[in-house]
Amino acid sequence: MIKHVVFFKLKDGSEESVAKTAAVLRNMEGKIPQLISLEIGADILRTERSFDIVLTAAFANLEDLDAYQVHPAHKEVIAHISEVKEHSFAVDYEL
Repeated sequence: MIKHVVFFKLKDGSEESVAKTAAVLRNMEGKIPQLISLEIGADILRTERSFDIVLTAAFANLEDLDAYQVHPAHKEVIAHISEVKEHSFAVDYEL
């Protein structure tokens, strides 16, 4: 199993902006067959070192992760994230 974890720091870290982006991320649920699970969390501490949102996704293998990367539903998310993010960091690992 492959875990895909992405942290997002938004240009506008307001609660409304975070909620909107979290909703955009959640919108992938049920639309990408290779996506075993999807978890979206908004930071609750809101400290200086915090990121605003985390995405954790699970895939059966690297081929499924690759298919996710080019899926139209994911491409829609990329378009939104490209407009609103200040930074993002990702970690992909195998269980």
